[in-house]
Amino acid sequence: MDPGPPPGAPDPAPSPAAGRPWLAGRAPVRSHPEQAPTSTGTAPGRIPPHAARTPPAGREHGRTAAPASAPPRAAQPPGAGPEPLLRTGPEAAPPETAPPEAAPPEAARLEAAWLGRAVGCLLGKPVEKLPLDGIRALARAAGNWPLDDWFSERGVPPEVLAAYPWNRRSASTSLAENIDGMPEDDDLNYPLLGLLLLQRHGKGFTTADVARLWLDELPAGRTFTAERIAYRNLLLGLEPPVTATHHNPFREWIGALIRADVHGWTNPGDPAAAAAQAYRDAALTHTGNGVYAALFVAAATATAATGRSDVHTALRTGLAFVPPRSRLAEAVRFGIRAAGQEADFDLVVDRLHARYGHYHWVHAVPNTALIAAALTHADGDFSRSVCRAVSGGWDTDSNGATAGALAGLLAGSPDALPHRWTAPLKNRLATTVPGFDGIGFDALAHLTAQEAARS
Repeated sequence: MDPGPPPGAPDPAPSPAAGRPWLAGRAPVRSHPEQAPTSTGTAPGRIPPHAARTPPAGREHGRTAAPASAPPRAAQPPGAGPEPLLRTGPEAAPPETAPPEAAPPEAARLEAAWLGRAVGCLLGKPVEKLPLDGIRALARAAGNWPLDDWFSERGVPPEVLAAYPWNRRSASTSLAENIDGMPEDDDLNYPLLGLLLLQRHGKGFTTADVARLWLDELPAGRTFTAERIAYRNLLLGLEPPVTATHHNPFREWIGALIRADVHGWTNPGDPAAAAAQAYRDAALTHTGNGVYAALFVAAATATAATGRSDVHTALRTGLAFVPPRSRLAEAVRFGIRAAGQEADFDLVVDRLHARYGHYHWVHAVPNTALIAAALTHADGDFSRSVCRAVSGGWDTDSNGATAGALAGLLAGSPDALPHRWTAPLKNRLATTVPGFDGIGFDALAHLTAQEAARS
C-alpha cells in the first residue's frame, strides 16, 4: 500500500510532550541497555547487511546462514495497553531449543512466508492504483492472462501503456525486466517493525510501545493514510487510542491488516494470542473494520503457521475472531462463498467489484474480501493465490503480500515456491527501517522463529 500522502493532511508538527513518555526529548527510547546499537550500528539479534549478502559455502539458492545464537531476551513489560479485545488461550509449552548451529525447525516455513509476502507485494506494485480494466488490459497485451507471471512491458502496445501507465513509483523496480532484489515497500517495512517490536518488548508489548517504536525507527515519510495521521497525532501530543480517531478518516483502511502477519507468525497454533497482539498494534491507528481485518489475518496466519492446517481451516479460524455482524465479516463470507461458486476467478472479481466497488480502493472491507476469495479459489496454491489476489485490483501490492505470506506458510519451505518467483528477489530486502537494509529472507525467518519461541 503506497497511496501517497492523504489529501488535505497537514504536515506533522511537533508540540509539547509533557506526560507523553514516548515523546520526551525525541531521543531514541530503548527498553534495555543491551539493545543499544553495537559498534557496527546493528542491534543485537539483527543480521548486518554485509552478512546477508555473503552466503557461506554449502548454502543453496543464495540463502544465508542463520545466526548462531538468539538475541538477548527483553523482560516482559509490566502493565497493559488498551483493554484487550480478546482473551488469549492457554500458553503453549515452550518448544525445544534447536542446536546453535541449526535453524529452528519452523524457520523454513517462516522463510517461505517472508518470501511469499515479498513476491505478492512485488507482483502487485506496478499496477497499484490502476483500475481493474487496466490491469486486465496490460496483462492480456503481454500474453499473461489469466495472470501467471510478473508484469512486463514486453509486447504491450504503446496505446495500452498510454491508457494505463504503470505505477510511477514502482515500474522501475517491479517489472519482469528490471527486478533486482526486493525494493522497499510499506508492506515489508511494517513486518520488520513488528519483529523489532517483539525483540524489544516481547509479546506483552503495549500500544504505547508501538507508538514509541514508530517515533524512534519509522521515517514519517514512509507512512501513509491512517498511519501518517496517527503519527501526526503522536507529534501533537495525543495518546493511543485517540491517535486512531482524531481527524483520521482512514481508520478503517487496510494499514492495520498489513501489520498483522508477524503476530500470526510468532504465535503458531494460538490464534487468540495472535489476534490479541494484532489488536494492540492496530489500536494505534485503526478502529472498527480496520481492526477486524487485522484480527482476521493474524488468527488465520497463526493457524496456518503450525504446518498442520489447510487454507480453508485457516480462513474459518480467522473469521471466528471477527464480529459476525460486522461489514468485514459479511464481506469475507461473501468472498469465500463467491469463490466456491464460480470456476472462473474473473467472475468472482466481477461480483466483488459490483458489491463493494463503492468503497475506496484502500478500504479494509473490499480488500479483505478479495484476499479471502483469492486464497479460497486457489485452494492455498502459492502461484494461484498471489496471482488471483493481484488480478482482483484494489490495493494490489498489499493483497498480494498478505495472500502470498499465508500461501507461503502453507507451502512450508522456500524450495516449495516456484523459482521464477523467488530468484529475482536475490535474497535481499531494501528498507529504511534501521538495521535491516539488505537483509536476507532466511535471516529474517530465523529472527522471527526466535521471537515465536519466546514465552
